[in-house]
Amino acid sequence: MGNDGMTTDTVGAIASMTKAITGAAVMQLVEQGRLDLDAPAETYCAELTTPQVLEGFDDAGQPILRDARSQVTLRNLLTHTSGFAYDFTDPNLDKWFGVTDAPRMSTGRLGALNTPLMFDPGTKWFYGIGIDWAGIILERVTKSKLGDYFSEHLFEPLGMMDTGFTCTPNMLERKAAMHLRTPDSSFMSFQMPRAETSEFDSGGGGLFSTMSDYTRFMRMILNDGELDGTRVLGAETVAQMATNQMGDIRVTALKSANPAFFSDADFYPGIPKSWGLSFLINEEPLPNGCPAGALTWAGAFNSYFWIDKTTGIAGCYLSQVLPFFDAGASGNFFDFQNAVYAS
Repeated sequence: MGNDGMTTDTVGAIASMTKAITGAAVMQLVEQGRLDLDAPAETYCAELTTPQVLEGFDDAGQPILRDARSQVTLRNLLTHTSGFAYDFTDPNLDKWFGVTDAPRMSTGRLGALNTPLMFDPGTKWFYGIGIDWAGIILERVTKSKLGDYFSEHLFEPLGMMDTGFTCTPNMLERKAAMHLRTPDSSFMSFQMPRAETSEFDSGGGGLFSTMSDYTRFMRMILNDGELDGTRVLGAETVAQMATNQMGDIRVTALKSANPAFFSDADFYPGIPKSWGLSFLINEEPLPNGCPAGALTWAGAFNSYFWIDKTTGIAGCYLSQVLPFFDAGASGNFFDFQNAVYAS
C-alpha cells in the first residue's frame, strides 16, 4: 500500500483472530450433531490417538516422552487445555523442534502439528495449536478444505468478501506491509517468511482479512448468530461459545520463548479470565467499564478485538507489527477500548 494511511478496508494477516472463526465453524458442526465436544478427538482424527507428553530431556538432550493420562477432546482443543503449545510460548517445545528436526509451522507442512503435549489434557490452560487441530478435524468430517468450508458457510453468508487464507488480486492491492519495531522505537519494514504452498489451512492463524469484514463476524456474534437476516449459528450455540468452557481452570499470562516475535503478554492483569469456544472471557468487570463476560482475543501481528454482548459493543483493530504485544500497538488498542467506554 506504499505510504497510504490504513483504512477499515486495509487487508492484513489477522493471525490468531482466525481462531474465533474456526470456533464458529466447528460449532456449526456441533449443532448438526456431526461433532461432539467431549468425544475423544481421535474419533475424528487418527493422528490424535495415544498422544504423548514431553516430560523433559535426557542427559544426551533427547526428548523424554510418556503416554498422556487422558484423551484429548474437541473441547480441550478449542479451549487451549489440550496440552498442545506453540514453540514461541514454550521453551521445551522450541527445544524439541531443535533436537528432532521436525518441521515448524512456518514451513506450512502438516507434520508441524505432530508435536508432543506439554501436559495432560484438561489439567491447565496453555496457548497452542489446538485450534489448528480443530480445523483439521473439521476438514476430516466435511471432506472439504477449511478455506472452502469457511467461504460457503461463513464468509459468503456474512458478506465477508475480503477474508481468506490467500489474498485475491484485489485484496493484494490493499494489503498492508509488515513492520518490525526496532530498538530505537522506529519501524523497519520486512517480509514475513511464509511457505509458498501450505499443506493445510491454518485454523489457528492463517487468515487475511479487513476490519470491516471482521466487524461483520463480530456483529453476528453480538446478534446471537444472525446478521442482516442470515443465520449461521443458533442463539444457544453462541451463548455456549461466549461462556466459560473449562471449569475452574483459568487463563494465565503468556510468556515468550521468542522475544523477537512475541513479547510477554497479559490481557487485563489482575482480572480472572476463562476461555469459551474460542474467546478469552473476563470473569469480572474491567477498570475501564467493560462489564464481565466480554470476549477478547488478538493476532500475533498486533490485531485485536473485543465483543461485549452485555452492552452490544464490539471493536477491532489491525496493525502489522512485530513483536506481538508491542507496547505501542497494543497500547493503541487498549486506549481505543478505554475511549469507547469513557464515551
